[in-house]
Amino acid sequence: MKTQFLAALLLLSPPLLAQELLQRFPQSGEFIQEMSSKHGFSTAELNALFAQVEHKQGIIDAISRPAEGKPWHQYRPIFLTTDRIRQGVAFWQRHEALLERAQKEYGVPPQIIVAIIGVETRYGQHSGSYRVMDALSTLAFDYPKRGAFFRGQLEEFLLMTREERRDPLEFLGSYAGAMGMPQFIPSSFRAYAVDFDNDGRRDLWQNPSDVIGSVANYFAEHKWRPGEPVASRATLEGKAPQQVLDKGYRPSLPLGELKQMGVRPHADYNDEQEAALIALDSAPDEQQYWVTLHNFYVITRYNHSPLYAMAVHQLAEAIRTSRAAAQRKGTDDAG
Repeated sequence: MKTQFLAALLLLSPPLLAQELLQRFPQSGEFIQEMSSKHGFSTAELNALFAQVEHKQGIIDAISRPAEGKPWHQYRPIFLTTDRIRQGVAFWQRHEALLERAQKEYGVPPQIIVAIIGVETRYGQHSGSYRVMDALSTLAFDYPKRGAFFRGQLEEFLLMTREERRDPLEFLGSYAGAMGMPQFIPSSFRAYAVDFDNDGRRDLWQNPSDVIGSVANYFAEHKWRPGEPVASRATLEGKAPQQVLDKGYRPSLPLGELKQMGVRPHADYNDEQEAALIALDSAPDEQQYWVTLHNFYVITRYNHSPLYAMAVHQLAEAIRTSRAAAQRKGTDDAG
């Protein structure tokens, strides 16, 4: 921990520290003791750290209305915009060599990496303005619905900052404690962030090399299958097979079985491939159907929402198509 935490201890007596902490975060004392016994953290330094942490009601408000709660016809326009596609092409052009290297080492195509960064933070423009300590502490101790999860992330964050030898109060992120251009939560940072340029640091805030390598590593570790498709629109012959829709977005049936139920994907996939069928609200009273495959499920390991995965997939395809068109135009102009 930084010396400023120790300095703070000199300004606040232990009883006052304990009293303020109990008022802000009643469960913090138990957590501090656990971090001390389990991981060898100094209770004095943690008390000093938490004395500087602030409860943020805005965080509770924000997490209570996530974008994923919107129907698809409202969710999609947030991410599939002309500007986001154009900026994605520009990001790809700026970092083409890094993206090619990541694809070679991890098997993840550039458009998927670029789309993740585009959906998460508009290529680093909006990576979050909350102190991660404030966000995780607020959710860990004042959001019972997911308190256990965020206490786990707070634990991971403190371990991360110790490993990276950084001040926990310097990190900024989203209202949910996600960090950097790719919005890794602390457990993901510790497990999947890589030092892609070998400079001795894993910097997901300012270093595009580490960002690109880390996103690619994340997908590779979650079993992305190079060269395989993601999803296809589908047409139904007859009534939608509700028993298949109820299975969710994890592929569980051979595509041949779906075809026997009247599901007709618009792409030519192998009947032996395991697939899922999902329905998206394309309008208030209309649905569109998609056959989704293994790599679609891998995208949901980044964010457990089929809407999120579909936004990433469609943005990736739009960026890839737009870039290819720009390259053709450049070739034609040069000719």
